[in-house]
Amino acid sequence: MGCSRKLTARYAQVLRARVFSLVALLSLVAGSAQAGLFDDEEARKAILDLRTRIQTNDDGGRARLSEFKQTQTALLEQVQEQLREQLREQVQQLRRGLLDLSTQLDLERADNAKLRGAQEQLARDVAELQRSVKDLMKGLDDRLRVIEPQKIVFDGKEFLAEPEEKRVHDQAMTALRSGDFDKAVNALNGFLQRYPASGYADSARFWLGNALYGQKSYKEAISAFRALVTAAPAHPRAPEALLALANCQIEMKDNRAARKTIEELVKTYPASEAAAAGKERLVTLKG
Repeated sequence: MGCSRKLTARYAQVLRARVFSLVALLSLVAGSAQAGLFDDEEARKAILDLRTRIQTNDDGGRARLSEFKQTQTALLEQVQEQLREQLREQVQQLRRGLLDLSTQLDLERADNAKLRGAQEQLARDVAELQRSVKDLMKGLDDRLRVIEPQKIVFDGKEFLAEPEEKRVHDQAMTALRSGDFDKAVNALNGFLQRYPASGYADSARFWLGNALYGQKSYKEAISAFRALVTAAPAHPRAPEALLALANCQIEMKDNRAARKTIEELVKTYPASEAAAAGKERLVTLKG
């Protein structure tokens, strides 16, 4: 476009120069006519010749101007076509770039979806594995509880007992607490026969004596209480066992033996609650 403007300006300058030349020529002719250098016929010829020259110059100028305009138009169209071609190429490149980008995004989305799916499956697998391990550990703990000894604290004494041993003892104590003395006696006797060295054994003798007392089997109860005191004089239930033994003797109307047992209680366990209760009982005993 800048080149076209320069050509137009240059052509205008050429036309102006030619017009100035023609004007100068006319002035010269006019001056000659006034001075009488030419006659009328010659003047007319000169004027016609001048007109012909001007017309020829005008035609040539118009032809050149038309040719210039055509050249300018062709050049402008060529430039515009080049610009359109460049623009089309740029648009095509942009479209290809956008298409490639879209394809890459689709691939990344697909990869991300696969990754999320793999992560979710992994999370499910881990959760399932954790549940399986938890169930396995629970089952193992249950089996170990069945066979492993348990730490027991009973009647102030701490010891280890097998699960089955504890179960049999608890059943016997449940029968005693419910007042079923016959069942309790059988269960406690069976326990002592089955587990003679059990940590429950001393307490089992004491509670067996209580169950026999509940049956009014006083003689057998005295044997059970005496067995506890003899086997474990330091047992927390030993003072109570002597007092219970004395009560059995009182029920059997053997007050002299009862007084003797209470005196043994007071002498052996003077600071116990059972000794205090025994002293009160002595006041009421005769014989």
